Amino acid sequence: MNTKWIPVSAATLALLAVWWLLPSGRAAAPDTSPAASEDQARIYPSPNLQGRVELSAANWKALLSPEEFRILRREGTERSFSGDFWAHKDTGTYVCAGCGLGLFSSDFKFKSGTGWPSYWAPLNDSAIATRVDKTLGTTRTEVHCSRCGGHQGHVFQDGPPPSGLRYCINSAALDFVAGGDVPQPEAE
Repeated sequence: MNTKWIPVSAATLALLAVWWLLPSGRAAAPDTSPAASEDQARIYPSPNLQGRVELSAANWKALLSPEEFRILRREGTERSFSGDFWAHKDTGTYVCAGCGLGLFSSDFKFKSGTGWPSYWAPLNDSAIATRVDKTLGTTRTEVHCSRCGGHQGHVFQDGPPPSGLRYCINSAALDFVAGGDVPQPEAE
C-alpha cells in the first residue's frame, strides 16, 4: 500500500484542534434555546393526564436547541468536558431540559473526572427510568427522564458511597434551578 503524506502547517493543526474542542465540531452558534436569556424562563410542556410529556419530533425540535434535541430525543452524547454543568458547583436542582422534572440534587453531585456531570443518586427512584443499551459493542444502563423519556446519559457501578453508582449525565440534557421549588416525581 502506497501512502502519501500531505504536509500540514502549524496554523492548520491549530485550527483543527480548535474545531475538535468545539461541541459538535463546528463553530459555536449563539444559544437560541428557550432558556437562552436569563430574563426569559424556559417554558416546559405540560404533562398529560397520565403525568407524561409526549410530543411529536417536530414539537420537540421547536422546543429544544439542536444539541438538546440530539441528546434528549436521539440519544446522543456530548463531548466530555464540553458541557455547562460538568464543573458546576452551585446549590440547587438539576432538572430535565425537556420537561423541567427535577432529576438530581447538587447535594448528590461529585467530581468523577469523566468530564460529565456525575451524581451518586437521583432525587428519588421515580425521577428516572433505565433500560439496557447494547450499542458500541458493550452493555450499559441508559438513563431517561421518567416524565418525558428524554435521554440523560448512563449509570455505572463505579461511583462513591453510599450508592456505589455514577449517574453520568449530559449537561445539554439538564437545566439548573438554584434553590426554589421544582417539579418532583412522586416517590414510589
